[in-house]
Amino acid sequence: MSNRLEKETSPYLLQHANNPVDWFPWGDEALQKAKKENKPILISIGYAACHWCHVMEKESFENGEIASIMNENFVNIKIDREERPDLDHIYMDAVQTMTGNGGWPLNVFLTPEKKPFFGGTYFPPRRAFNRSSWPEVLVAVSNAFREKRDEIENQAESLTAHLVQSNSFGHQPSGVGNDVSKEKIDELFQNLMKSADREWGGFGRAPKFPQTFSIQFLLRYYHVTKNEDALAHACLSLDKMIEGGIYDQLGGGFARYSTDTEWLVPHFEKMLYDNALLITVLAEAYQVTKKERYREVIAETIGFIKREMMHPLGGFYSALDADSESKEGKFYVWKFDEVKERVANAEIFCEFFDITQEGNWEGENILRVKTQLGDFANVKKISIDELKIIIQNGRSVLFSERDKRVRPALDDKIILGWNALMNIALSKAFAATGRDEYRDLSVANMEFLITQFNSKSRHQFHHTWKDDEAKNFAFLDDYAFLIQALLSLQETTGNLDWIFKAKDITEYVIKNFSEDETDFFFFTDSRQKDVIFRKKEVYDGATPSGNATMANNIYRLSVLLNIPEWKIRTEKMINSLNNTIVQHPTSFGVWAMLLAEIVDGTEEVVIIGKEPSKLAKQVLEEYIPHKIFLVSKTGKEQLPLLTGKTPIEKTLIYLCHEYSCLKPVTEVNQLLALINERNKS
Repeated sequence: MSNRLEKETSPYLLQHANNPVDWFPWGDEALQKAKKENKPILISIGYAACHWCHVMEKESFENGEIASIMNENFVNIKIDREERPDLDHIYMDAVQTMTGNGGWPLNVFLTPEKKPFFGGTYFPPRRAFNRSSWPEVLVAVSNAFREKRDEIENQAESLTAHLVQSNSFGHQPSGVGNDVSKEKIDELFQNLMKSADREWGGFGRAPKFPQTFSIQFLLRYYHVTKNEDALAHACLSLDKMIEGGIYDQLGGGFARYSTDTEWLVPHFEKMLYDNALLITVLAEAYQVTKKERYREVIAETIGFIKREMMHPLGGFYSALDADSESKEGKFYVWKFDEVKERVANAEIFCEFFDITQEGNWEGENILRVKTQLGDFANVKKISIDELKIIIQNGRSVLFSERDKRVRPALDDKIILGWNALMNIALSKAFAATGRDEYRDLSVANMEFLITQFNSKSRHQFHHTWKDDEAKNFAFLDDYAFLIQALLSLQETTGNLDWIFKAKDITEYVIKNFSEDETDFFFFTDSRQKDVIFRKKEVYDGATPSGNATMANNIYRLSVLLNIPEWKIRTEKMINSLNNTIVQHPTSFGVWAMLLAEIVDGTEEVVIIGKEPSKLAKQVLEEYIPHKIFLVSKTGKEQLPLLTGKTPIEKTLIYLCHEYSCLKPVTEVNQLLALINERNKS
């Protein structure tokens, strides 16, 4: 039996390339085969680090009898959701509409015209968990497609029409819902805090995701209002994650989410985007608090990324699997005796990291911290420095021992948008800590992205890269995050060329992703023709919404380049969603931050002088979240904020608002005093 996934495939697919199902990639060959043979299409969507995807693969797709049913009755297509998030979004919406829930693996049945009519997530090989077996589902769907074809077609048409209709937001008339005010931001804060977990941090109950955007909003809200409750919950959330099992206490880096309220038991997969977003918010929290542990965790997490998820050319891989040796978390957990035999001062080390004989998870131990360093040292009547040495020595021993274990699988495809998020994180980390290596790493990564992902046609990019080959049209998120990364990079490097690169790519996005009837952007490029409709994404989920990020990008570029129509477009997008953002802040965290900035106003900070780098570093170290920042040695570049600013003997700092500037100052504390004075007024 042929296997059509041996070429042009992803790690998710390659792991099981020899199973008996005759899989096809998404494309004309499979779709034409479905039409010619008059068979329904079965698509199975998953990703490399998906535990239940591999369970279903092993239980059902590698079963010869089940594979025969699939091959005889369906055209089977396997899709990596990270390579084709556009297809995942469309068909996930379809399954959620039909069943009320979703997840991965996502198994969806389509007509030969690609329209969905039935689907679900994981199905066991035999009846279990109150679920029909996968063979029962296959037979029932196949019979229905043959015997009730008209019903199937009508259902598919109705469902597709519903999906298209639900995608038609943004048609609100201009001016409706535009009562943007400080009172609205206060209301947004109160709504956000209704879901705050005051004991363990974060928002909501288990399973708990980091929700970094909500934490960032709290930091900004504190910055403007000095509301201590906002800062306290932001720090509580970060502290509890850092102390929990969701954070790798030995090797650094965060797992995707916690299965419990205490952040103890993670879903052990490590995703690039989660770590990028957490580095970003930790950098901002460090700017606000100067808490040393935040700086340490930034360094540890970037160290993990460099050690385990970095391509030699400067790109970053996608993910590490949750499983090793077919068991979730096996790489990361410890038995009490394992630790006691290897670590000096094991009693103190084990108590500090909650390692016990009975274990804290399924008879084994996930390292976590239950007591603050100083409090623990006091209880044990030892100095903090002595305790730090015990902890560090024990961590080093266990890290070396763990390195001998069978490692989780690496998903080594490189995704443009996720790399751009990591690039932003590195710029943020440099700004907060002043460590040049973070800035240098972000520059090298950006050069890799521009070189390897750019298509032959100018400003057109690909979505993924592997084995020296870039493929698939880039999506809105890819472009949006890349533009944001370019704007962050110009702030940390002082290289204004990045602004004009960002402008060029933005113009491409406006031309090829805009919806004519609204101010929003489609998820897919106008050149892409293999989807049943072009979806718009607006929610901030595991990653920022591409629309929210583009709204932020065009807002910042409108100021940098004096393009009033781009600023108007941002305001229209915000106005269209205003009340929704306020009422549902956990789903619109990035939008909430932009809304807050529009209400608060944007600081325009410019440094002019022959040696501006020292002052620039000092400004970047400060927490000024609502700002545009430019650095120039000559003041001659063609940017509105540089007009009329000729460098003199001293390096000068200008604070401006809508291009109107106050008298320049020479020290950062003077700049902060001007900002504080403006905020008071």
